[in-house]
Parts: sequence; C-alpha cells; structure tokens
Amino acid sequence: MSEVIVVATISPQEGKEAEVKEAILTAIDKVHGEPGCELYALHEAAVGTDFVMIEKWESADALKVHGGAPALAELGAAIGPLLAGPLD
Repeated sequence: MSEVIVVATISPQEGKEAEVKEAILTAIDKVHGEPGCELYALHEAAVGTDFVMIEKWESADALKVHGGAPALAELGAAIGPLLAGPLD
C-alpha cells in the first residue's frame, strides 16, 4: 500500500486560537502512538490565524483507523465548538 499525506486546515474562532492550539498539541502525542502514524505535525499559517496539520500515514487503512480513534474523537470534541467553520 502507498503512504497517505493529509493536509488539514483548522480555522479557530476569533479569540479561541490559544485554546485550539493547546487542544491540538495535547492530541499530537496520542496520535503519534497510533499504528501507522508517521507524522502528525502542527503548523501555523503565515497569514491569518489558521492552523495547518500535516499528517503522514503508512496506508489508507491506517488513516481510516485514525478516523475512529479515541485521540481524534477527543480532539474533535475539544475544538469543535471553537472553530469558525469545518476543517478543510
């Protein structure tokens, strides 16, 4: 199987940037422990307040498992109400 690269843009509500960033940072170690995770890295946009996650998974199957993993569910619950819109 081929590696899968994911680029996700996260747009926090104005004034909620620090809370969103902290929740993401908390999730990173948990996600790195998931099978097939090769990279789960937070970046801040050069312009604006968006965050960008760069993810590298060993396979589409590993990414699929991540989609139902506790770490992602916890992250979604933590940041969902703090976002300006859906993830891109």
